[in-house]
Amino acid sequence: MSLFEDVRVLCELPGVSGREGPVRDYLISRLPAGVSYDIDAMGNLYVEKQGAARPKNKVVLFAHMDEVGLMITYITEEGYLKFDEIGGIDPAVLIGRTVKLECGLTGVIALKAIHLCEGEEARKIPEMRELYIAIGAKDKADAEQYVELGSFATYVSDYVEFGKSLVKMKALDDRFGCALMLDLLHQDLPYDTTFVFTVQEEVGARGAAAAAFRTEPDIAVILETTTAGDICGVEGERRACVLGEGPVVSYMDRGTVYDYHLYSLAMETAKEAGIPAQTKTLVAGGNDSSSVQRAGAGSRVLAISAPTRYLHSPVDVLDKEDVLSMQKLLSVLLPKLAEQ
Repeated sequence: MSLFEDVRVLCELPGVSGREGPVRDYLISRLPAGVSYDIDAMGNLYVEKQGAARPKNKVVLFAHMDEVGLMITYITEEGYLKFDEIGGIDPAVLIGRTVKLECGLTGVIALKAIHLCEGEEARKIPEMRELYIAIGAKDKADAEQYVELGSFATYVSDYVEFGKSLVKMKALDDRFGCALMLDLLHQDLPYDTTFVFTVQEEVGARGAAAAAFRTEPDIAVILETTTAGDICGVEGERRACVLGEGPVVSYMDRGTVYDYHLYSLAMETAKEAGIPAQTKTLVAGGNDSSSVQRAGAGSRVLAISAPTRYLHSPVDVLDKEDVLSMQKLLSVLLPKLAEQ
């Protein structure tokens, strides 16, 4: 199976923070023969891949399995479902969307028709607490036959390739990173490498803290997506990074100041190998690096990300060429990291 076939299947699976089981099961089913794996109490998946030699430094790769989503918190007398967000979601991206509930039912999130709205009501974007999911239930008792409080819902979104090399889908953050690690696991590696597929990144990088404490990396490489603002109406440094200009090597975000030597090594390696790479022109966001860096005795961390538009929405968009460039960069960079 190709890298992007794995991306498609992984993105289609439901797996909000704390409920990553379907994603983890698929990853295990796709592991190559001869690797060992384990699952900890939180649900992190650890995979050990033997290489041609033992490394000077223990290098651990991280990518998170969870996606943002919704948790059902209340059922109204009319049978509508109230919810809260799992991870950071802008209420604006929910309006008019279709969702799939944990029980298998389909629901829709909509608003009062514009014809029935007056004044400010017709112009403002509702807050999360004002939205609801309609599942076609007659009343509360009918809805309660299928839906439990604390169950989740995820976006319904088709995998679509469009333009020259763009991909649209929910949960590219960070199923793409999981697929990339899966691809590496099927390659012959020059050094022994540990791979960790983490849980609960979207709610505070929680799984990564336990995983880093357990694996004790000398060097940790976080494979992620990062917000690209190269869209209409955004200019200058606010664009942060751009699709089509290669993987993003971060020097700092809201949770981590990255190891400067590793950052420089990654950028220099990309330049020497003729691989397009970029950094961000904005300090924003965060990922598992913040937890990994501070766990136990600490680790040197490096984040390499695919620039992605419209993150945490049903229409995450990345460029396949950036993914292929990231694949090439890792192939030449990982041996250097192991030898540092």
